[in-house]
Amino acid sequence: MGKLMSLFCLVYFTLCSTPLFTSSLTLESDIQVLRVVKRSIDPNAIPPNSYLSSWDFKLDPCETTGGQFLGILCSFPLDKSPSRITAIDLDGAGYQGFLTSAVGNLTELTFINLRKNNFRGPIPRSISNLKKLTRLSLSNNFFTGTIPLGLNTLKKLESLDISFNELSGTIHPSIGGLRGLTFLSLSNNGFTGRVPDLSGLWQLKTLDLSRNQLHGNLPNFPVSLRTLILSQNLFLGHLTPLNKLSNLRVLDVSGNRLSGAITREFFTLPKVTQLNLSYNHFTRLEVVRSFGQEELQVLDAKGNQLRGHLPVNLVTLQNLTTINLSYNQFFGKIPDAYASRVGDWSELYLDHNFLLGKLPAQFAQAAQRIRGSLSFNCLRCPDNVPLCEGGQRKVEECIGRPTTSG
Repeated sequence: MGKLMSLFCLVYFTLCSTPLFTSSLTLESDIQVLRVVKRSIDPNAIPPNSYLSSWDFKLDPCETTGGQFLGILCSFPLDKSPSRITAIDLDGAGYQGFLTSAVGNLTELTFINLRKNNFRGPIPRSISNLKKLTRLSLSNNFFTGTIPLGLNTLKKLESLDISFNELSGTIHPSIGGLRGLTFLSLSNNGFTGRVPDLSGLWQLKTLDLSRNQLHGNLPNFPVSLRTLILSQNLFLGHLTPLNKLSNLRVLDVSGNRLSGAITREFFTLPKVTQLNLSYNHFTRLEVVRSFGQEELQVLDAKGNQLRGHLPVNLVTLQNLTTINLSYNQFFGKIPDAYASRVGDWSELYLDHNFLLGKLPAQFAQAAQRIRGSLSFNCLRCPDNVPLCEGGQRKVEECIGRPTTSG
């Protein structure tokens, strides 16, 4: 009897001294959504040691430790309410399947990252239910269809990346209502039509619309932009809407149908370091004398219809190291001022123009410090200078060019 009483007391003490579970397990409906997410993926496309392979539903997603439920973050309430799923951050393991509409029931989600996989089908409209979402990254997949309506209701969204998919349709003006965005990339899709006015996205720092089929004149953009990439589209008209983007550091409008002048304002933007204006229809390059305030390092204007003499004022841009003016219609001599800076430049491409005359001696002296090309002009270029490799045009091709100044 004494032993039995001792055993009873031990069990009683153990139960009474063990703290009750106060913060609770994961909300059951959140677990069900995770089950559906995993079932939406081809099991043969879930590699061993991948994040999804660690989702073992014999365990609780928010209460496990170690290597289970990788890619899942949870909230841990101080009261007795259940834990909630707050982030799905999958590895790029090549998962194949669909993004289930059930994901819209994870109403505490702040972050979704599915990039570098093989998801296909539409982006579910139910994502618009995720009012706490701050970051959505679905890039490098095979999503099709349009940008889902209702995305503009995600007022806390700061980063939206749906690049490198097979999305189509127009960019709905409602996207301009995402006032919290600092990063927006819609690149490498099949979007068509005109770009809506995005100037209301006053916190936007990076905008990438490259490699689509967008057309029309350039719209107004947010003055907060630091990086603007519009390359490989069908934009027409002039650069004028961009010359007031005083915070701009990187501009790429290459591979469009823009025309007119590359005006002096772009060379006086105080923070710009890279200008890629190549493969358009620009006819004039206006470079004003610099007084040392500009930060421009890279100028790429190849493949245009730029005419006149090479702009002498390029040498006054003290931070400029890379110049590409090839495949244009420049004529006349290489300015003597270029010879004084050629040792400071790391790349100089002036090939496929109509330049004449003797190559300044400094170009030969700097041959080991500079990359580039002066071929397919009408220059008297020594064969032992690497910049001259490729041959020259016949002199008569470069004589009598139009004398309109650039």
